[in-house]
Amino acid sequence: MNGRVFDRNCNLILKVVDERMWALFRSHWQHTLTYWSGFFSFGLCLALLGPTVLDLRCQTQATLQGITLVFFAQQFCLFVGSTVGGFFSKSFACSLSSLAASTFIISVVFAFIPICRNLPMLAIAMAITGLAMGVIDTISNLQLVKIYQKDSTVFLQVLHFFVGLGALLSPLIADPFLSDTDCVLGNSTNNSTSMMRHMRNKLAGRHMYNVSHFQFHTEGEVVTNVSYAFWIMALINLPVPIAVLVLMYRERVVTCFSERSPRLLEGDIHMRAIKMPRESEQVDVTSQEHPESTGNANMMNCCQLSRLNELPLSFFGLHIFGGMVLFFSDGIVGSYTGFVYTYAVAPPMNLPHKMAGYLTSVFWASITVGRLASIPLSYRIKPVRLLMFNQVGVIVTLFLLLILYMSSVFLFIGTCFLGLFISSIYPCMLAFTEDILDYKGCATTVLVTCAGMGEMLLQLLVGSVINSYGSYSFLLCGMIFGCMGFTVFLVLLLVQHVHKNYRTAATNTASLAEKPEANGVNH
Repeated sequence: MNGRVFDRNCNLILKVVDERMWALFRSHWQHTLTYWSGFFSFGLCLALLGPTVLDLRCQTQATLQGITLVFFAQQFCLFVGSTVGGFFSKSFACSLSSLAASTFIISVVFAFIPICRNLPMLAIAMAITGLAMGVIDTISNLQLVKIYQKDSTVFLQVLHFFVGLGALLSPLIADPFLSDTDCVLGNSTNNSTSMMRHMRNKLAGRHMYNVSHFQFHTEGEVVTNVSYAFWIMALINLPVPIAVLVLMYRERVVTCFSERSPRLLEGDIHMRAIKMPRESEQVDVTSQEHPESTGNANMMNCCQLSRLNELPLSFFGLHIFGGMVLFFSDGIVGSYTGFVYTYAVAPPMNLPHKMAGYLTSVFWASITVGRLASIPLSYRIKPVRLLMFNQVGVIVTLFLLLILYMSSVFLFIGTCFLGLFISSIYPCMLAFTEDILDYKGCATTVLVTCAGMGEMLLQLLVGSVINSYGSYSFLLCGMIFGCMGFTVFLVLLLVQHVHKNYRTAATNTASLAEKPEANGVNH
């Protein structure tokens, strides 16, 4: 009997949660789909450069060492764009305007890349895409957090799923237009198809090391069709800025519309009347009617230098340690995609080039599936528990990869599990930290910036370690990063406890101060 009552209550709670989440999505569906599409554009950019870099080398007739510098230009500017994106979020209109501009710039640059005939022009073009990607990254995460607040975990999981989807589709679209041999025809015999595939797999993970011994022609007739890949990608991406402009029109934030009309979120007032099985679980849509009027103001207030001395140390600790968790987790993602192929083809693994080339795709596919699977899990499991489980899973997987370093089968299995475990750390960490800090927006900007920094710096660090100590150090670095990330996460939980006690004490003090004032008024 008690079991039936428990099951009935669980079903009722799940029904309430599902209805509440669906109601929130219906209230903000256009905003949500727009930010999701923006992250799809982010994913397209993220994975396109690696497979096409050899053809771009032919187009610019640059050396292989020179063309790999384009990777760094894009990655560094992505980090800069993530930082700058927080300043573009000072108002809702500014956020949408910068998002529209960034997504449109990506289409324009994609269309412009085929006419870049020298290395500096290509590096500048890729740097511009990096800036645009960084702005998209910060603004999309920040706006979704402000719209959904305590329910943002689910929608952030979907947001980051679209990154993986774009990163999976981008190489598939480009593949038919890639050259099988050296696309600069010189006097000597062309490089073999297998050698070109080997180099393409090496560079597909944004790998910039151990390429000096490969020699390619820089003078001769250029034979490449990679231009079509970039033009197709520009067309695929073009609906994204159009969708942002449509949202701006509906929200009346475009300056050419002078007439004041009901805003999109104001038109959903009927959502306030949604009935739930329990009155205490009713949808609080009214508190999120104007995310731009509250969230952005809070963000600018919490970042004012004049107020920093009023904040407790735990406030800064939450930002620092939360950012460090993503610094290490995104660093693992960047270094694994960058060097797993190099590790697989080197002793003692010695996999064939073609088989090792699948590892990067398997890793990204696992990340995408993991984020898709985390969507229903986020309904029922708190972000802190998902984070704990995933952090432990990452460490265990890397530890097993270290032990079974001779097994090519487990390399593929471990790559799958690593992608599944690490996939949801980023969105869960954003939701967890913002929940502690009452969704003021500062944490999202800091965390996104730290994630970009970790992906850039740790990849460079791992590359230099591999050059000095061999390919086995690749997994050892990943294990060290995983343990450091988990240790920082435990410290973050301690800081969260301290911050919670501080806020409770501050609330009690404020309540006691109000009581004498109220008594004085009564007298």
